[in-house]
Amino acid sequence: MGSNPINLVFRFLLELTAFFSFGYWGWNSASGWIRYLPTIVYPVVAAALWGIFAVPEDPSRSGNAPVPVPGLVRLLLELAIFGSACWALYDVGFSKMSWILGGLVILHYALSYDRIQWLIKPKA
Repeated sequence: MGSNPINLVFRFLLELTAFFSFGYWGWNSASGWIRYLPTIVYPVVAAALWGIFAVPEDPSRSGNAPVPVPGLVRLLLELAIFGSACWALYDVGFSKMSWILGGLVILHYALSYDRIQWLIKPKA
């Protein structure tokens, strides 16, 4: 279920790209010494949200869920983070990169269709 090792590496690289995008956006959203704050805070907050809110027993993750959430909530969180990363790239002038990232995210979810079905299927 979406836990093909190659696809998991692909997703991990997409996550890192999203976090880097938030940092780069933070760097460009301020000037002077204060720019270090959003450069660090934006990706840390995104990574914290990504790591903390999880579906229990998700085999594509460790299976641990520090804050358990329903599958649909997790899917919406992932889409919000990836979508925001695409927007951040677009906002700093990397429109082609934002479209490429968006396309790669769509490809990842297409390859993970079984995980999406598992996430949105009501649990008993």
